[in-house]
Amino acid sequence: MLACKLPRCATFSPKSVGAAPRSRTRVHVVRAQGINQNIRKEEQKVVDFVNAEEIKGKKVMCRCWKSGTFPECDGAHAKHNKETGDNVGPLIIEKKE
Repeated sequence: MLACKLPRCATFSPKSVGAAPRSRTRVHVVRAQGINQNIRKEEQKVVDFVNAEEIKGKKVMCRCWKSGTFPECDGAHAKHNKETGDNVGPLIIEKKE
């Protein structure tokens, strides 16, 4: 039996000589999936405005779409990161006095 170590190479044995080679190619199908699982899904686009003049100290904004207080961060990204190995964190806006 002759074998090739390349991923697209067919394996031939005396029984398969003259027959069409079997493909050993694997196909992975990836489906696009939304990031926002449940926040204001009735809206065509979720947009929030923050008036920088009204910020006192700092404002912590969610970027993981998991916060129960969206658009403000409640730390939900920590659980998400632990479960998935991701590394998302909040956007912190700080007003310097």
